[in-house]
Amino acid sequence: MFTKSLMDIDELSTYLKVTRRTIYSWLKGGKVPAIKLVGQWRFKKDKIDEWLESQVEVR
Repeated sequence: MFTKSLMDIDELSTYLKVTRRTIYSWLKGGKVPAIKLVGQWRFKKDKIDEWLESQVEVR
């Protein structure tokens, strides 16, 4: 059940509508919550949603 909530780079790219290159840049900068399993990055959807909410700027 835990693995069903995990996305890979391609799924996250589609979900956020950004390029894989952007995601790798965020990973390098430690900007996006991620888990590295067996040498592959994985992303929990609920953590990504929380991270997105924290990025919202109120003007």
